[in-house]
Amino acid sequence: MATIQLYEKLLQFPLFQGMSHNELMQVVSRTKFNFIKIESGKNIVKEGERCDHFIFVINGTIEIKTISDDHSYTVVEEINAPYLIQPEDLFGITQRYHSTFTAKCTTGLLTIDKKEVMKLGESFLVFRLNLLNLYTSHIHKLQRAAWQHQSADLRKRIIRFIVSHSQYPAGKKTIYILMEQLGKELNDSRLDISRALNSLQDEGLLVLKRGRIEIPQLEKLIRWEEG
Repeated sequence: MATIQLYEKLLQFPLFQGMSHNELMQVVSRTKFNFIKIESGKNIVKEGERCDHFIFVINGTIEIKTISDDHSYTVVEEINAPYLIQPEDLFGITQRYHSTFTAKCTTGLLTIDKKEVMKLGESFLVFRLNLLNLYTSHIHKLQRAAWQHQSADLRKRIIRFIVSHSQYPAGKKTIYILMEQLGKELNDSRLDISRALNSLQDEGLLVLKRGRIEIPQLEKLIRWEEG
């Protein structure tokens, strides 16, 4: 990849935003990048694999598949580039991916191994601050979720369930879950869950199919909940 092209790709990601032109040129010239092309249908990483790189999706569309611990439901998301794959898994106690990522079309990746990430943090203050902001934002999101008010409206609680189990708050989502299981997750009856989901379907916010819930645009669900 040409220097200018790489420079432009890096600017798409928050980790490199705010860096001067000179700093970015140093990053491009000094950092060991690996460029990978993944064919449609091929896995990028699988759940449980060790995370020892930052993986930047620089073009294409990926699918994220996350399975609950008891395997009672699965969330599948579609996300377009640019996207950084689970950066929180590079550090911490469990340095393994907790989802499976698959290319939906021919997809371009840029990877940087952990040692290079550490060097970038040591050499560039802005990168270090951006990395810190990335992790603290993730922590704050988790903290806020624990203290959010639980609405009496079951429809809004369903939306909160979907949002809290999504890695990106927009785009297409598919939840593979039985209504009975969703009722257990939300401490409500299957009949009430069915009524609430059908109400949301009537609003054009989701589509119910056997054993799954399809959300064309999660951002529309979020706006409806907040409105």
